[in-house]
Amino acid sequence: MPGHSSLQPGMGAMPHAEGTTFRVWAPHAHKVFVTGTFNDWAGDTLPLAQEGHGLWSGHVAAARAGDQYKYRIVSQAREWIRMDPYARECVCSTCSSVVHDPAFDWGETAFQRVRTEDLVIYEMHIGTFNHKSGDKPGNFTTAIERLAYLRDLGINAVEVMPAAEFKGDYSWGYNPSLLFSIESAYGGPRAFKDFIKAAHALGIAVILDVVYNHLGPDDLDLWQFDGWQENGKGGIYFYNDHRSTTPWGETRPDYGRTEVRNYLRDNALMWLEEYRIDGLRWDATAFVRNIQGLNDDPAHDIPEGWSLMQWINGQVKVRFPLALCLAEDIRYNPAITRPQAQGGAGFDAQWNATFVRKIRKTLASPTDDGVNLADVIEAITYQYNGDPFERVIYTESHDEVANGKLRVAQELSPKDPGSWVAKKLSTLGAALVMTSPGIPMLFQGQEFLEDEWFHDRDPIDWSRQDTYAGIVTLYRDLIRCRRNLDGTTAGLRGAHVSVTHVNHADKILAFHRWDKSGPCDSTVIIVNLKRQEKLDYALGFPTAGPWVVRFNSDSTRYDAHYTNQGVTQVMVQDTPLDNQPGSGTVHLGPYSVLILSQNPA
Repeated sequence: MPGHSSLQPGMGAMPHAEGTTFRVWAPHAHKVFVTGTFNDWAGDTLPLAQEGHGLWSGHVAAARAGDQYKYRIVSQAREWIRMDPYARECVCSTCSSVVHDPAFDWGETAFQRVRTEDLVIYEMHIGTFNHKSGDKPGNFTTAIERLAYLRDLGINAVEVMPAAEFKGDYSWGYNPSLLFSIESAYGGPRAFKDFIKAAHALGIAVILDVVYNHLGPDDLDLWQFDGWQENGKGGIYFYNDHRSTTPWGETRPDYGRTEVRNYLRDNALMWLEEYRIDGLRWDATAFVRNIQGLNDDPAHDIPEGWSLMQWINGQVKVRFPLALCLAEDIRYNPAITRPQAQGGAGFDAQWNATFVRKIRKTLASPTDDGVNLADVIEAITYQYNGDPFERVIYTESHDEVANGKLRVAQELSPKDPGSWVAKKLSTLGAALVMTSPGIPMLFQGQEFLEDEWFHDRDPIDWSRQDTYAGIVTLYRDLIRCRRNLDGTTAGLRGAHVSVTHVNHADKILAFHRWDKSGPCDSTVIIVNLKRQEKLDYALGFPTAGPWVVRFNSDSTRYDAHYTNQGVTQVMVQDTPLDNQPGSGTVHLGPYSVLILSQNPA
């Protein structure tokens, strides 16, 4: 029976009132059939028709949402049974595609995206974030149970590690098998929509990690999809020469091929349109733009990878102007966040390696005297293109606490991550995250000193939330300051920073943050990076008058063994010091941070 092409637009399986339209790209096929539960998996009863440009399509009246299906692709004397590259749902990465109905009740209230300067991101891995029991990973339903806790902590954005279908049930997610399907072990597409709806109801934005630098490399029906290949490589979806090589396998997509570019563009837009997420974080963009992931390496540059990032970011901004476009490039490349009109890739912000590496080096210094304040100052003041909000800053991420690299607290105290020094220094690092210019990010469990290193079979230990309740309160108070929830620290949301005091001998520094300046805006942060406390320590302030301590990391509210050094108010005199108009004295606890600002007159 000859096939007839369908006028229904779109790729993949598209259910509608009269059945389902199927469309697939297989330019080297001689025949293509769709087979599934709707025809008892017969291989030759439902042929698709050629449309041109390698596309095949057809209408199947009997196919309905929930039906399973695959494509039978015939080329010369050989054939292949393939899952749908555009499938919105699947049974598993090596099972069957599922006809998915994208309809979902989102409710009547539209979520308003958080402004960049207000963001506090919490990176999470669904499989380990809230694992309940048994031999299955956590899922979106169990993750929903902890969203109110994140809201109460002050988190207003979650960054979900990749959730596209991957091999097996356990993974970090950076090995996607089917870009358009939600991992079945996490609950599939409806569970993800439930998670997003629940997050939005609590005022929490959802950012999703996407992986376009490589695919798989395992469980890939995309591999030699329609039988064609060159050099034994991946066929139509991949480079078939030296450009295929990545650190994760020979599976770099062919960014120069129109249909592959459309495939990746359609995927990015799907998350924003069908799932209503609030942003995308691209994994390892250095390997999209360069074979070896390098800067200043024209011999290995991939120009079409660069133009792909520009094109997709441009498409996103036209259709979803409030969406956040983040990059993990980790190569100190300002062009990543430069506007496209200036030749940049057009991302809003990128993960900043300077901050995490300098601060973790500082925290892990074997001796206090070995601390280099220049490293801390560089971490605080580093910017891309003169904009502090073009960077995401953190001391823990999935990369920084995995593959044998420990959580900060355990790195500082391997035998006891709940020790005094581990608490003190890990939270000092967190205070720098929340007070330095940039978009702050925490990694799951960081706020209650989660131990060991991250891997996909080590669930978060939520009992630590009670064990270290004081530390959780410290993080909550820090986030309140960062978001200016009490209306007294607006400067922490501002673009301006000036390091005002540097004492290399005593390892004390201070810096000034402000937006428009003035009471409840100008904010001074004082950091003691030594174990010794300092009493009546003099330093400069931007203006005279009373300055109120808004946060003191040495408070016994956070731990009964802290010294509670510090004062509730500092009277600043009209005596210049540190090139500042005023000066005053403070008490500093060991390894501690103070945040101060003025009340209105």
